[in-house]
Amino acid sequence: MFISVLNNFISEYIVNSKYTLTESDVLYEDNHLIVINKQSGLLSQGDKTNDKNILDYVKAYIKNKYDKPGLVFLGLPHRLDRPVSGAIVLCKTSKSLTRMNKMISERKIDKIYHAIVLNKPKDNKGTITSFLRKNTHKNKVDCFDQEVNNSKKAILNFQYHKRIGNFHLLEVKLLTGRPHQIRVQLNSINCPILGDMKYHNQKPLSDKSIALHSRFVEFIHPVSKVKISIAAPYPDKPWWSN
Repeated sequence: MFISVLNNFISEYIVNSKYTLTESDVLYEDNHLIVINKQSGLLSQGDKTNDKNILDYVKAYIKNKYDKPGLVFLGLPHRLDRPVSGAIVLCKTSKSLTRMNKMISERKIDKIYHAIVLNKPKDNKGTITSFLRKNTHKNKVDCFDQEVNNSKKAILNFQYHKRIGNFHLLEVKLLTGRPHQIRVQLNSINCPILGDMKYHNQKPLSDKSIALHSRFVEFIHPVSKVKISIAAPYPDKPWWSN
């Protein structure tokens, strides 16, 4: 059973390797930044699979669109997990990358996620504070109520939006940026994300994604100093269409 699911999972990502970035995937672009509505299944950056990642696709898009000779500079100040979709910001200049990295470290970028979860939270809104630690043996993140060795503090706010069929839509605002933070913290309050087999025993979604979407991103432009507010449309999937 597990091998069958794993093979289907790998097969789905092989199909995604044929993906080509188009104008419809670009949410914002200027001389310094480009914001993409990332599809689930795409890597944010390279890993041991050696599959193409969002940097590869965006570099090819820029090179083709502007007929650029030579190499294209592109920096990635933040990441989205492979099965997660939505807005991801990339930097076209070293100046913007340096400044965006600083803004992220200083928590000056607002990131709002929408998550479809299996259970309704006890409270309609609240704050989750946890201590997270990478578990390299299981390729997961462990969640603790109290600080433990090698753990990092993680904080997010959530708000209940509405019922979607048998599931529930939450809005999540990250106050820290930790690996798998939303996934593991929502699971810790008995609100596992739809499709997330890593943190809850459930059936996978048909495209092997999880129902977590980077919905909004807002920040002061690192060069022009103009306020930038971007909304990423939901994926064209039945679980997002209700």
